[in-house]
Amino acid sequence: MEIQRIDTYDDPRFSTKVLCQHGCFLVDDMPWEVEIISDSQAIIRGGEPAAYGQVIEKFRFFTPHITCFYDEKGEIVKKYPAAKLLTVALDQIQPSQFYVDQDKIEAISSFIHKADDIIIQVLPCEDHYISLDGHTRLYYAVKKGWTHVRAVVEESDDWVYAFVEEAKRRNVHTPRDLILLNHREYEEKWNDFCDAFFAQKEEQ
Repeated sequence: MEIQRIDTYDDPRFSTKVLCQHGCFLVDDMPWEVEIISDSQAIIRGGEPAAYGQVIEKFRFFTPHITCFYDEKGEIVKKYPAAKLLTVALDQIQPSQFYVDQDKIEAISSFIHKADDIIIQVLPCEDHYISLDGHTRLYYAVKKGWTHVRAVVEESDDWVYAFVEEAKRRNVHTPRDLILLNHREYEEKWNDFCDAFFAQKEEQ
């Protein structure tokens, strides 16, 4: 089974709302949606129920705080232990990325209306937290004047520390320091950095 996550915001096969949430997938070229409906719940819709589990696991890689999944009839199809959510001050968060995408800012503004709508993955490190994802949401929180977000603690591979060191070298120490780029610039600069970084690791 081939599962592809859709990263664009304009695709007639999917609802705009779920595209903005990054909850759209192609499963063997068939469209599937996982729509977040609360802090911990989502509705899954698509093809054969036998594929629910694999689609949900792919989805939860990016959103581990979503732990209860329903089908369109309201029946529970998968449930995980509840995630423990923390409230974290923005100034306690060290980004592992340097850029954010303007298109993503516009997308998340459609469903993020207050600080508690933001839930990211973090890794504790000494007296602060490393943000493992959600950098666009963190930047958005800064621009809205919010002082905190919510987070779930996750593990990460060691490469994240190299990303953090590079962020610090570029004077990115908190979400306030993230650099906003248009979509084309973001794709070029961030993808080029990641491709070069992992290519070098393979050579080593």
